[in-house]
Amino acid sequence: MKKALFLLMVLMMCASVFACAAKPAEVAATEAPVATEAPTPTEEPAPTTVQFTDSVGRVVELPADITKVAISGPLAQIVLFALCPDKLVGVASKWDSSAEQYLATEYYNLPELGQLYGGKGELNLETLLASGAQVVIDVGEPKDSIVSDLDALQQQTGIPFVHITATTATMADAYTKLGELLNMPEEAKVLADYCAKVYARTTEIANSAEKANMIYCLGDTGLNVIAKGSYHAEVIDLLANNLAEVAEPSSKGSGNEVDLEQILLWNPDVILFAPGSIYATVGSDPAWQQVNAIKNGTYYEVPMGPYNWMGFPPSVQRYLGVMWMSQLLYPDTAQYDLYTAVAEYFKLFYHTDLTQDQYDTLVANSIGAQQALKPAA
Repeated sequence: MKKALFLLMVLMMCASVFACAAKPAEVAATEAPVATEAPTPTEEPAPTTVQFTDSVGRVVELPADITKVAISGPLAQIVLFALCPDKLVGVASKWDSSAEQYLATEYYNLPELGQLYGGKGELNLETLLASGAQVVIDVGEPKDSIVSDLDALQQQTGIPFVHITATTATMADAYTKLGELLNMPEEAKVLADYCAKVYARTTEIANSAEKANMIYCLGDTGLNVIAKGSYHAEVIDLLANNLAEVAEPSSKGSGNEVDLEQILLWNPDVILFAPGSIYATVGSDPAWQQVNAIKNGTYYEVPMGPYNWMGFPPSVQRYLGVMWMSQLLYPDTAQYDLYTAVAEYFKLFYHTDLTQDQYDTLVANSIGAQQALKPAA
């Protein structure tokens, strides 16, 4: 009996030891920390502003997302209408009446903002401020005072102003810069590539042709000329031997005033007359009959619609001018299907489909006149 009790006590003690040994493990198991997932890092918010360096070296802070654009003048108007028509809050000056047949109504009737340089108007700051514009863009040839002018306007209005330099030769670069500014790189590349293609073709034609002796006349009497070396003469100087050399070429679109005696001394073989000049009457004017171009019938009127194709303002529509002038002066070399080329431009830059009838009307006094002078086959 005693032996049985002893064995029972031993068993009870072993059970107690095992229970005590197991308890810490059980507690450890129940008290072990629960693994949790690593916190997801939060994304940095997108910047609301960016810094942009314009063509004259000004560093300007701009909204990162620009949806409302104002322009400083007609030259910028034509350039930017091609790239971002739906972002424009207004126009620098009303479109010519001929534009109504090409432009959608919402574009044709945009409010008028005025212009910073040139012309008779000035920038309407009240209209500009009411427009909600996030940036004002100036395009073209930089004036000597451009930096101080834009800095002053930016401080006065609180709206960023930027300048993008653009010439006939550098229009592709200007569109690339505008694509960066407006975060529209793909749209800008289409226009830049087009400009680069047309300019390369134009220089190829110019370098292979025996250049025509020519002047460009404008004004009510036809006695203003676009002088060689001026900003407005870029296309003429590229494609022709511009005989209009003067001591001080004017930077204005009205050109330099001369007299008929000077034109007789130059005696050009070809004359281009600006729209609204004396093209319609010069052929019957005895005073002009001594000039080779008039005597031989090799004078033409520059197409107009929606703007003068040779400039005025000297904007991107001069690419129409270089194609037209290449075909006019050097048809065997240029060999443009000019309707197709002009229609492509109208689609890209005016967002419209140009009909054959519209094209025929545009060139009636230029390519059409040239063709009418050809002898019958």
